[in-house]
Amino acid sequence: MAPSLKRTDSYSSDDTLVETFRRQLERPLGDTEASYFLPSRESGVNDMYLHLGFRSPPSIMVRDRVCLVWAILRLRHPLLASKVEMHDYEDLRFVYSAPESVINALETADENLEYRSQSKDEMIDLYLNGPRTLSNQRLSYLIVSQHVEQDESLQNFDLLLCATHFLGDGMALHQFANDFFALLASDRADVDLECILTDEWYSRWGGTKAVSGLPSSLEDRLPPLPNGRLYRAVSRIDFDNSQTRLIGGHSFPRRSGNPRRTIVPTKSIDVVRTKRMLQKCKQKSVSISSALFAICNIAWARTCEKNWELPTMMYSALNLRPVLTASRAFNESYWYLAIGYFNVVLPTFIPKSASDEDIERVFWHRARAAKDQSTRAAKSIMLVSRSRLMAQERGQRARCWAREDDEKVNGQRKAPPAPPALPTVKATNRPPSAALIGLSLLGNLDGIYKHSTFQEIQMHTLTTGSRQRQSGMLLFGYTFVGKLWISLGYDEAGFDVDTVDRFWGNVLNAVDTLLL
Repeated sequence: MAPSLKRTDSYSSDDTLVETFRRQLERPLGDTEASYFLPSRESGVNDMYLHLGFRSPPSIMVRDRVCLVWAILRLRHPLLASKVEMHDYEDLRFVYSAPESVINALETADENLEYRSQSKDEMIDLYLNGPRTLSNQRLSYLIVSQHVEQDESLQNFDLLLCATHFLGDGMALHQFANDFFALLASDRADVDLECILTDEWYSRWGGTKAVSGLPSSLEDRLPPLPNGRLYRAVSRIDFDNSQTRLIGGHSFPRRSGNPRRTIVPTKSIDVVRTKRMLQKCKQKSVSISSALFAICNIAWARTCEKNWELPTMMYSALNLRPVLTASRAFNESYWYLAIGYFNVVLPTFIPKSASDEDIERVFWHRARAAKDQSTRAAKSIMLVSRSRLMAQERGQRARCWAREDDEKVNGQRKAPPAPPALPTVKATNRPPSAALIGLSLLGNLDGIYKHSTFQEIQMHTLTTGSRQRQSGMLLFGYTFVGKLWISLGYDEAGFDVDTVDRFWGNVLNAVDTLLL
């Protein structure tokens, strides 16, 4: 049960704490949010999770204290405690009903908090492959699992933070986890946390004046663009040209007809070897993220057996936070979605007669090419216009597909009419644009997690990912607690298993041989 508050103060009597009233905030979903929300409705596609494994004194992780911190942060980041109402495909809305009292804030936090006795793998497997944890009515959820050990001052815990992807991105997840542990492991007693919760609620909802606004959408945060007809035409031409340059001739062989089952094989590199790898990347003037594009490229070249003359294309998310304008929302929450997309295209061909030295030179050359392409995408003067047009396109496409899916489920889907006969024309040989794999490159997470602020908690494991659609695949790369972590989240029922296993083995081999 949620903890009960004992504290009163000069402005909050017991009557104030239990005062009942309702304030409601709402805003439309932006195009990017809609493009993630609509596919998620059936089975939770893209629902995110962040797993953290750590050792902690049991007193820090008691449910009452965890619930207090969870309630405080849900007040500071109201989208976590919101729901989504869908009136039609063009009218999707976040709705936040403010807690009626401090007690109510605790109660709703407790309703979205669960303690279990499961291993890390069991927790993640159930989240990815079991019934959906989240819903339109529950956009976030917190799960804690404790592993009791006899006569130990520190106990092992696993925490799983769950959130829909249309609420935010990976940066929001990790910043939130850092803030959560900093508050949880602080020297504040529970009564002090109760005071913070009361202050947070009262500053927002205890007065007579209503608070304004939920955190804004990506599209509302992007800088405005010139409104002239010429600029709009130039932006459209630039966007179309940027899309036609995306050439990729490789993809994993797929299987169909099997129920989706996502697995996440994960490899961590010890601190000493990670340090050597990072130093080598620095000497070669690339980041570990750029090197991982080249790692996947070399690994696939060693896996595939045909079409070597065609390039390999990979995609990744682009952090748009540096280009956004400040939000007008009352609390400036960092829980919002702020990602764009970019692609890296690299040659596939490697001569079979190439020596180890030749392959190493090719590898670092392609790592630098990946860096150049990533930098051009992030620093393009057309970044804002491309991001706006991509958001519009993704939003329109998601609405169209959602309507078709709903019509099919309801038995209303009709076959499209046959196209009219057209004169025979010579087919154009457009290059293929298949993407091999997506990469989620989170960088150095030790720059986000301020371990010194929660020294009593010893973190040792981090795993992240999302519920995937059939035949989904995403490779994650990041450094955490001084280690390089690489994981491959994919639907093992949707791909040829032998091909994926060979690729994953080639990825790990390339990391061991090319990065050291």
